[in-house]
Amino acid sequence: MASTGSTSNKERPPRSSYVAWDSATLRWADIDVYGHMNNARYFELIDTVVNDQLAAAVGTDIRELPAIGVVAEVSCRYFSEVTYPGSLDLGIYVERLGSSSIVYRVGIFQGDADGDGALAAAEGRFVHVYVDNTDPARPVTALPAVVRSAVEPLVR
Repeated sequence: MASTGSTSNKERPPRSSYVAWDSATLRWADIDVYGHMNNARYFELIDTVVNDQLAAAVGTDIRELPAIGVVAEVSCRYFSEVTYPGSLDLGIYVERLGSSSIVYRVGIFQGDADGDGALAAAEGRFVHVYVDNTDPARPVTALPAVVRSAVEPLVR
């Protein structure tokens, strides 16, 4: 559930924190009984923007790579309500690029970039750990070179 309390602007990431962008249109079904976007929808958006950016940058079906990213951790900090109707801007950057994992940050913004939407309404943290896609035991393995090359431009 989104927080309605005030949070200092120091904690709310600005748009300039993010390297790449996507967008989403809110649907009536995204809104909960309290009149704001349901917390489950935030996690869907975070997952979607990470995997869309990755698939576009790699240029191939990421499910067919010898190592695939599985979600090891996901969290979200809520700063202000997201309400219907409207659209969202979704910013992304890589916080950490490791040997077998990637930590992404996804900012969710609603409103004018120069006004109410200048600061994130929410920010997600999403961790992919890479596992061997050819071994049924799925042991942790090194990032494929194609993935590393694809996400390096997102590192901040």
